[in-house]
Amino acid sequence: MTQPTDTLSALRDSPGETPSDPARLAAIDLGSNSFHLLVANYQDDRLQVVARLGEKVQLAAGLDDDGMLSDEAISRALDCLNRFAPFIEDIPTSRLRVVGTNALRDAENSQQFIDRAEAMLGARIEIIAGREEARLIYLGAAHALAESGRRLIVDIGGGSTEFIIGEQFEPRALESLRMGCVTYTRQFFADGEITEKRMRQAELAALSELANIRRPYLKLGWDDPVGSSGTIKAAAAVLAAAGDAPEGVITRDGLALLRKRLIKCRQLDKVDMEGLKADRSRVFPAGIAILSATFEAFDLEQMRFADGALREGVLYDMAGRNSPEDSRLKSLEMLARCYGVDTRQADNVAATAKALLNQVRHAWQIDDDQARFLDWACWMHEIGQAISHNQFHRHGAYLLEHSDLSGFSRPEQRLLAFLVRAHRRKFPLKEWQALPVSEQTSHQRLARLLRLAVLLNHSRPETPPEVPRLETDGESLRLTIESSDEPGLMMTDLEQEARYMTNTDFGFALQVESMEQQRKTPASG
Repeated sequence: MTQPTDTLSALRDSPGETPSDPARLAAIDLGSNSFHLLVANYQDDRLQVVARLGEKVQLAAGLDDDGMLSDEAISRALDCLNRFAPFIEDIPTSRLRVVGTNALRDAENSQQFIDRAEAMLGARIEIIAGREEARLIYLGAAHALAESGRRLIVDIGGGSTEFIIGEQFEPRALESLRMGCVTYTRQFFADGEITEKRMRQAELAALSELANIRRPYLKLGWDDPVGSSGTIKAAAAVLAAAGDAPEGVITRDGLALLRKRLIKCRQLDKVDMEGLKADRSRVFPAGIAILSATFEAFDLEQMRFADGALREGVLYDMAGRNSPEDSRLKSLEMLARCYGVDTRQADNVAATAKALLNQVRHAWQIDDDQARFLDWACWMHEIGQAISHNQFHRHGAYLLEHSDLSGFSRPEQRLLAFLVRAHRRKFPLKEWQALPVSEQTSHQRLARLLRLAVLLNHSRPETPPEVPRLETDGESLRLTIESSDEPGLMMTDLEQEARYMTNTDFGFALQVESMEQQRKTPASG
């Protein structure tokens, strides 16, 4: 008899990779303003940079009023990735992450770019949620700061600005606000003019966004305000070059002087300051407006720059994946507690699913990452019952797809949500077709294994039931049951499942028979 396992505990307790040689990791950050590539060796909890590249692509500037990326913006982005590609040729996809942020979150036609970019890079692109972006930014900045204490981290991007309060490597508050140097340039400086009125309009818009988080953030408090990424790095460099602030620090008075200097420039094309790179000059006033509003909202006297942000956070997070430190496990544990998961049933279903998978894994070519999603789906398949028992598979899928889950990208959440949605009743054709083509075959197979595991544990036994023999021929399955305490109920459930599979448009088939039926069937020949 199959023994139960604690799904999450088993994963948490499994040893991670501990290579004697440094692990070569790579991250590509598809930002709304800039694309960045970081290649580094990871060893002893440290990154040693091998290659670092960045280009101003200004993807967000290519979004029209209907939220469509222009052909020119897509072309700029693909040209940049073509220059990045040689640096990642020898890096396994398991050690490469490509993440997209606000512009790709907003673009209605982002998939058009993603499909072409994935083909070029040979890697999946993950569109991450705003708060997940904030978490990764904090992870990167926190590793760059040796000191302890509670910090406020501010990261002004092209399409969004992230605000995080945390201690050591643990964030206490995460927020991503819809304001960025590229989008604010389009909104407030579209004709290229810089005036006091335009600056104040941009600042007031930012203050309006900040009003939602100002009170709780001030209540939580911090000891050390820190900024990361391009706008804040550039502001610190300009102030230091002018002698208006110490190197790497932005002061309230220095920021006010910088604001006046920008207004005197009158035109975006005339913004030219020592310490400011030419490719940032047009979006710099909008970034300073957001930074000025941040100082005003939080009553800051100064902020220092930290050289660590999203791409560094992605690498540190990747180094901890599939190990006890995987942040995705913590997210699933949180959901299990929040929605009162029946852990014994989840463990039983997971044990049965694993035993079924082991019988067809080679034939169906299910890899470790895919198997991990099946395990997680077993743990999560009943969370929708906290909302309603009726249609709980739909409720559970909605929660998984739309919750902010630390460690998960949006595509990962969609894949997990699909498995939960597909674990009972009619097979969901529409949701299946919405998956990336590269994931459709593997995830319909995983869903079928989950369905069988749930049915075999329908009576909610104390321990997992005897696992039937499972054989596969293409997409056809043959399940042979030895015995059951409730043979009538189990066979009824499995016969209904066979009808569900026959009625799909996928060419599925499920044949169910007992050992007794096999013994009664005369041998051919």
